[in-house]
Amino acid sequence: MNPQLLWLIPILPFAGFLINGTLGRKLPRALVATIALLFTAVPALIVAQLWIYMKSAGAPLSLSVSSIPWIKVSGFQVDFAFAVDHLTLIMLGVVTGVGFLIHIYSASYMAHEEGYWRFFAYLNLFMFFMLVLVLASSFLLLFVGWEGVGLASYLLIGFYFTKDSAANAGKKAFIVNRIGDFGFLLAMFLLIAHYGSLDFNTIFTSISASPLTGGIFTAIALLLVLGATGKSAQIPLYIWLPDAMEGPTPVSALIHAATMVTAGIYMVARCHVLFDHSPIALTVVACIGAATALLAATIGLVQHDIKRVLAYSTVSQLGYMFMACGIGAYSAGIFHLMTHAFFKALLFLAAGSVIHALGGEQDMRLMGGLRRRIPVTFWTMTAGVLAISGIYPFAGFFSKDEILYQTFLSPNPLAKLLWFVGLLTAGLTSFYMFRLWFKTFFGASRFEQHGTTHAPDLHHGHLAAVHASKSSTLTLEADPDAEPTHAHGVHESPWVMTLPLIILAILSVIGGWVGIPAALGGHNEFEHFLAPVFSTATEPVVEAASHTLELTLAAVSLLTAALGFFIAYLFYYRKPGTAAALAKKFAPVYSLVDHKYWVDEIYGRLIIAPLLAVSRLILSGLVDGGIIQGTSTGLAVSTRGGGWLVRRIQSGNIRSYAGWLAIGAAAVIAIVLFGHHTLPH
Repeated sequence: MNPQLLWLIPILPFAGFLINGTLGRKLPRALVATIALLFTAVPALIVAQLWIYMKSAGAPLSLSVSSIPWIKVSGFQVDFAFAVDHLTLIMLGVVTGVGFLIHIYSASYMAHEEGYWRFFAYLNLFMFFMLVLVLASSFLLLFVGWEGVGLASYLLIGFYFTKDSAANAGKKAFIVNRIGDFGFLLAMFLLIAHYGSLDFNTIFTSISASPLTGGIFTAIALLLVLGATGKSAQIPLYIWLPDAMEGPTPVSALIHAATMVTAGIYMVARCHVLFDHSPIALTVVACIGAATALLAATIGLVQHDIKRVLAYSTVSQLGYMFMACGIGAYSAGIFHLMTHAFFKALLFLAAGSVIHALGGEQDMRLMGGLRRRIPVTFWTMTAGVLAISGIYPFAGFFSKDEILYQTFLSPNPLAKLLWFVGLLTAGLTSFYMFRLWFKTFFGASRFEQHGTTHAPDLHHGHLAAVHASKSSTLTLEADPDAEPTHAHGVHESPWVMTLPLIILAILSVIGGWVGIPAALGGHNEFEHFLAPVFSTATEPVVEAASHTLELTLAAVSLLTAALGFFIAYLFYYRKPGTAAALAKKFAPVYSLVDHKYWVDEIYGRLIIAPLLAVSRLILSGLVDGGIIQGTSTGLAVSTRGGGWLVRRIQSGNIRSYAGWLAIGAAAVIAIVLFGHHTLPH
């Protein structure tokens, strides 16, 4: 295969961005969508060809292509170069494959939105930067893609820029990510100082040859972790992602489920040689991941907005991937990254189909009884729910179980604690996802036929009071299996939207079969595929473990997921009032979780308010009051003084003019006489 084809993979989406971004306003919507789809379909085909070539016998383990030197200063050189190995290949498949399906879905979902051309221009721009990030052969080029996806994310989150909440969410995402990016920059400066290069191969070869651990490796690794916590929404920089749901649903599926938020995971996995030389950094990564997974899962338990449930679920699943990388199970983390892209993109797009069917409604308290009205959406979303909950034999079971298994066997002293946190998170995930499933598709319809698209300000479980009016459809009293009677306007999405759902549902079922472990009769082909990229300390331990232990741990994981389903079944199907009663009984705890542990408010008081106060003080006191006001006052005084002097000179008095003339003449004579003697000959 010609390596020069690698250039086409990112360039084509960029061409789509240029065409739609400059001419799209004047083009028909069908042509705008066609351009956007064409310039993402061709890269997907090239990636498919790459897969076939690199899996063939005798194929090289990596391909690379470079241009003339990009930066060359005093012996320091960075090439604008792309490289593909097996890790890159998996990321390319996720970005182009899932990205293309989301483009298809968007063509119909956004059909009636203003700025249709602008949306697809931004979407293609995002694809360009994400592909540059994945293909980069150096830290600097990766950072270009890293910053670019942040810019594209800002534009897409704030797509509805006339809405304050969307504009603020875009700014929040942009600013929070800049904090992490500052750490990334410092890490690059340290790499230049110690290795004189930013090329992956050069740096990793030097590190591999070093017998040292800790020290500078830990400093660089922790700074990279700071960057990853921003991009992949980990503690303490996870706060931007839930607010990012203000963007259109396809944006949530593409950026905040399948691609951009996994950039931090990819970066840590790509830099595994560096992290392997810093046990401290790896432990920090594992602890951050476990804490984020558990925290986000607890918040997801009580969310009412269907997209926000999925948003906190994304944060939690990213924590799982982070934890896997932290215990050295990089292959397991990337495996979960891939399966997560399938089922989380499916869940977001299915949620968009539900929202589309209900005329924009996102509050699950105003849903119910939809499974017969939108059957394709129901069955495809069911596949996604089963996959993320870790139910056998769906994709999520194999990837999540692999993480838990390798965590349990890890030599990390915190391994058993991390495993327990992961297991608890798996149970919580199953519970809140089946909670979403029951509240959306089962029970009586609570959607008002002629109602608004905004949910009333109701507390969890207190909808029963609303059904007092005969015209209200928010009743919880009806038979759980009753056919909806007030949802005559509800309709299934068109095939352009349901086709991607069906494809992603199939991938959510079979996508994990490439990683079936030997204990279950497989060969874990996924891990073998990534073996040339990773060399982990956990692999010999895993191979030495008995199949009995692996099956036992898998059974425990499966029972935990089943327990989550059973509790959700009781709370939201058999006895719908149970959740409300518990929320009332444990009101302080419920309030704490419902308010997301007040993290945004704490950040506002301890960080944002002081920064704003200092900024205002500096701006108004020093800059406005000192520099600007002082400069303007000084100019005014000097101008006034100059005016006074000019007025005295131009007095209109003849004797005054004669006096000034005499003084001037004397001054000229003095300069001529004395200057003649002092000037050099």
